[in-house]
Amino acid sequence: MDADEPWMRGLHADTGYLLYRLGLRSGQVFNTFLQESGLRLRHYAVLRFLAGSEGSLQRELSTRLGYDPSAIVGLVDDLEKLGFAERRPSPDDRRSRIVVLTEAGREFLRDTDEAGQRVTNELLAPLDPAERATLHALLLRVADRP
Repeated sequence: MDADEPWMRGLHADTGYLLYRLGLRSGQVFNTFLQESGLRLRHYAVLRFLAGSEGSLQRELSTRLGYDPSAIVGLVDDLEKLGFAERRPSPDDRRSRIVVLTEAGREFLRDTDEAGQRVTNELLAPLDPAERATLHALLLRVADRP
């Protein structure tokens, strides 16, 4: 794509559009990386979230990850079939179920850490380490807003 084309200059002046394009590209690269496992980036995000918690209610997963509640049900179903997550009774409310990462899920994440880093490095190849750190810090500030 030629960034000097007049119609591209307008789009490239729009930060929101550039973030959208980066998100698409990132999703495509990560999904290609995950393809062998049968997972997609949305599954990976659930696993990563669960890795940092003692378990989560499905509605909390939906809220925290920004996914539709019905999508969470399907994602957790898929992860359960693979043995990467399981639903357990909530210790606070037996009518509720929490989703927890299994040891197989932790192993999957450990096994994919290096490959995931290669994907990130590919996406951010044009940036030097200081620029990557700055981009990360800025994205965190924007992403953490309600």
